[in-house]
Amino acid sequence: QVQVVESGGGLVQAGGSLRLSCAASGTMFSTTGMGWYRQAPGKQREFVAQITSGGYTTYVDSVKGRFTISRDNAKNTVYLQMNNLKPEDTAVYYCDVPHLGLTYWGQGTQVTVSS
Repeated sequence: QVQVVESGGGLVQAGGSLRLSCAASGTMFSTTGMGWYRQAPGKQREFVAQITSGGYTTYVDSVKGRFTISRDNAKNTVYLQMNNLKPEDTAVYYCDVPHLGLTYWGQGTQVTVSS
């Protein structure tokens, strides 16, 4: 059974930093690409960042230079380091875990950036 648990969100002032974690179990983690998405109130869920099994990363333009995605295969965990946060980064952040043709999501972690 695949389980996905996100953590690390919180309330931070603009310009601050947070590091999100996503722990996955029940998958072949080291061979799986992982991604972060976010959903702001009243908006659709949007892609934020992705890291392949080989460590190749991609980002949405709005976070390039501020966010860094990384992974620790020994801990079955993917991270999202978020620096220079802006109010428009406020959202619930989700981790997506592909497994056998399906996508699994956690409960999300709330990030709130005050101006």
